[in-house]
Amino acid sequence: MKARGQRIVALTAYDFLMAELLDEAGVDVILVGDSAAMAVQGRHTTVSVTMEQMLYHSELVSSAVERALVVGDLPFMSYQINADEALRNAGRMVQEAHVEAVKLEGGKALCATITRIVEAGIPVMGHLGLTPQSIHKFGTYQVRATEPEEADEVRRDALALEQAGAFAIVLEKVPAALASEVSKSVSIPIIGIGAGGGCDGQILVSHDMLGLYSKFHPRFVRRYAELGSQMKEAFERYAKDVRAGDFPSERESY
Repeated sequence: MKARGQRIVALTAYDFLMAELLDEAGVDVILVGDSAAMAVQGRHTTVSVTMEQMLYHSELVSSAVERALVVGDLPFMSYQINADEALRNAGRMVQEAHVEAVKLEGGKALCATITRIVEAGIPVMGHLGLTPQSIHKFGTYQVRATEPEEADEVRRDALALEQAGAFAIVLEKVPAALASEVSKSVSIPIIGIGAGGGCDGQILVSHDMLGLYSKFHPRFVRRYAELGSQMKEAFERYAKDVRAGDFPSERESY
């Protein structure tokens, strides 16, 4: 798609219904993200989500999708121990959850692991910039690579991941100019999130762009709906009707 100049559309899903709707809407890539820890489980970080939980969510999504590419996140500590452990868990994602590719976070330190997984026949998507699994190292979710040294590291890591065999890279929350530069420097697609419009594609957490959370609205998220408030209103109307004896009506009864 990058070679044809076609922008890649990516969103997250964690369950059958959301995945089915995304697939029907023509989304190119559906990521079963470890963001499930925050979007579904209500955690403050992604580090608590387990391999078993990711397998569960990924299998639900895969079973709903007929067209889009399904990518499953490898959760924290499922690939950092060694390449053998990483390959084993990547294999489980493909065999048990039926994803078509896996995603992992990190730069050149993980290149040998990426190559090992790719050589086994499993496509790998990289993730650079703000890597949420490293939140305790960063201490903040602020924009990364604003200083020259870290920006150079992102540039080097993108090239290294491409050489290691990654088929695409998610680039999160870095300056737009840097993201555009990185996109032009590699032949594989750079999919941005909070990285400006110069990337080869864009990804958002579906729950965020649907407006399901009133307390979370980062600058890089454009809300295409306000489902949170609409759902709350529907629940309140239902409760009112039940308490007033207006539901069910005669028409809604047998």
